[in-house]
Amino acid sequence: MGASAVSTVLSGARVVLPTGTVENGRVIVAGDRIAGSAPQDAPVVDLSGHWVVPGFVDMHNHGGGGASFTSGTPEEVLRGVRTHREHGTTTLVASTVTGELDELARRAALLAELVQQGDLAGVHFEGPFISPCRKGAHKEDLLRDPDPAEVRKLIDAAHGTARMVTLATELPGGLESVRLLAEHGVIAAIGHTDASYEQTVEAIDAGATVATHLFNAMPTLNHRTPGPIAALLEDERITVELINDGTHLHPATVELAFHHKGPERVALITDAMDAAGFGDGTYHLGPLEVEVKEGVARLVEGGSIAGSTLTLDTAFKRSVTIDRLPVESVVQAISANPARLLGLYDRVGSLEPGKYADLVVLDAEFGLKGVMRRGEWVVDPRA
Repeated sequence: MGASAVSTVLSGARVVLPTGTVENGRVIVAGDRIAGSAPQDAPVVDLSGHWVVPGFVDMHNHGGGGASFTSGTPEEVLRGVRTHREHGTTTLVASTVTGELDELARRAALLAELVQQGDLAGVHFEGPFISPCRKGAHKEDLLRDPDPAEVRKLIDAAHGTARMVTLATELPGGLESVRLLAEHGVIAAIGHTDASYEQTVEAIDAGATVATHLFNAMPTLNHRTPGPIAALLEDERITVELINDGTHLHPATVELAFHHKGPERVALITDAMDAAGFGDGTYHLGPLEVEVKEGVARLVEGGSIAGSTLTLDTAFKRSVTIDRLPVESVVQAISANPARLLGLYDRVGSLEPGKYADLVVLDAEFGLKGVMRRGEWVVDPRA
């Protein structure tokens, strides 16, 4: 940021900072960054009656705007990214779904270029190293055990941009793969798993730090066989992903997770597929056909939920208005926590001087009114 960077003052809103909410606050934007001060003649944007929160960070997202991150061209991937930006997600990790190993490696190389350009924040491999018992919307004949050599092949193919791999850690090679990922600074996420409580504890001890969409695609909590959910909820080393779209989780389940983990150990995600921000119809998630009806995505064959059509502005509003969670807790879960997990908190995830000017403007009812990314309006609240 040069000394000559143009400054703008966003004034009058409730501003959510790491220290709490400031009434009638100010956010100063200089160039692509948040600044600590502004020239006296800097233009002012009056946002009275609104909220200003950090830009959302989505660490688990398969597509949107009719575009798939698993199979789309670079131009289509960018269309999906743009769709989610218009809904407040200023930092986005592209998630793949199960496919042939060589095809996933080629896909990782393509996505890595978009990471290097600054359009994406990294790559997340969801599958193929998952349990056939809990496959969800993944093609069973393409699933495989997490052989550390094959896990290494995928993260190498991403050229340093791999951020997370979802594994069923109870499978042969699972614990060794968790250790490998931890050594390479890649998040090992427990998901699509049929693990017992004890096996899950082992995986956490080996270095797993995230629960992929907690409650979904894993055994339910049972009083005699507590399974993975109890282990993932109780361990402070684990951050749990939640898909808060009203389909994947009951509001009481969302509240249960926030209560047990605390807001600092929850990450709100979309797990979005192509239809997010696009509409009902027939789509593909990897090689599988998906029917989206009334915003709910299900496999044509078998009827399993196939990702979501969620955008994070909807997740934010739902968390505050339906789940009655404090705004500050939701900001932690939708911005700060995923940014920390991804190693990006020095740049994004909160409204602090020196960080990128990534922010979302919400009205009094928490509807989206504006989105700024790197100091430029993606959605202008003045329009």
